[in-house]
Amino acid sequence: MSTNSIIIGTKEISGSSKCYVIAEIGHNHQGKLETAIKLIEEAALCGVDAVKFQKRHNKNLYTTAFYNKPYENENSYGVTYGEHREYLEFGENEYRKLKQCAEKNNVDFLCTAFDVESVDFLEKIDIPAYKIASGDITNIPLLTYVAKLGKPIIASTGASTMEEVKLAYETVLQYNKQLCLLHCIAEYPADYSNLNLNIIRTFTENFPEAIVGYSGHDNGILAPVIAYMLGARIIEKHFTLCHAWKGTDHKFSLEPAGMKKMVRDLERINVSLGSGEKRINNYELDARTKMGKSLYIAESLPRGTVLERKHVSIKTPGTGLPPYKMADIIGKTLKTDIEKESLILPEHIV
Repeated sequence: MSTNSIIIGTKEISGSSKCYVIAEIGHNHQGKLETAIKLIEEAALCGVDAVKFQKRHNKNLYTTAFYNKPYENENSYGVTYGEHREYLEFGENEYRKLKQCAEKNNVDFLCTAFDVESVDFLEKIDIPAYKIASGDITNIPLLTYVAKLGKPIIASTGASTMEEVKLAYETVLQYNKQLCLLHCIAEYPADYSNLNLNIIRTFTENFPEAIVGYSGHDNGILAPVIAYMLGARIIEKHFTLCHAWKGTDHKFSLEPAGMKKMVRDLERINVSLGSGEKRINNYELDARTKMGKSLYIAESLPRGTVLERKHVSIKTPGTGLPPYKMADIIGKTLKTDIEKESLILPEHIV
């Protein structure tokens, strides 16, 4: 379990805290501000702690050939990949409105920065924490640049080696102790047989100064629940309003009903684990009486009778001596008359 903690907004996240849930909106807004705002509002209603977007400076991020390559498919918003990506980008005015919407709905506003220019852009917006995508887990210059800002860093680790994750961990901790490493499988959607959730335990053991979490591209809500049980304290899941919308991420994103259930289940885990102390609770007393068994007299007996096994029956309700006391009363003498089906109590026995 992590020996550290990070603070995002008003929430402290540690190895013993409840789960911090991020609704990854990404580019599921389809380039429309009104859709992005609706996604924030719906995510907040689901009970998430944060919403997250993605920011790229596309012309600096991609090579000219990659930026200009044809990108004509059912999910494209432009004839080239560059046009597609630019269509999905928001400017400063839109980002300020999105952040205001998040604040109004009491959720933290986070963003993935894919390059230094995007970090500088997001600093103007003053976001409370940064997400680093899996593709940048080896981008030491970017990690260093963000780490020096002193804000919490949440870094995904898909398609990387332990050595690369260790390098990122050590790089960030030189400048910044607020780090979360998200186990992630870079498959879209990720098959359950490929999730390897035990890596969460591996991260917890090997990176004790970081919070550990899970960024899921799997379908459904089971994996995040398992991840929390294994030690993940930040869960990131993609969020949409409709699986059928145009775009690559909608098919493995959670719709509002699914997100609500995931948040509900994660909260139930946190409260249901309890203290680990075994005891009879006040709210169990009625059930203990109704379903429990006690020792009763099988037939009416006079004072002076020496009790034999045939004299004793085990019946419900369980308001007297429990059955395990049977050996304590066999062979003992009754000091009073006792009617059939009466509870056998200590005061009845010499």
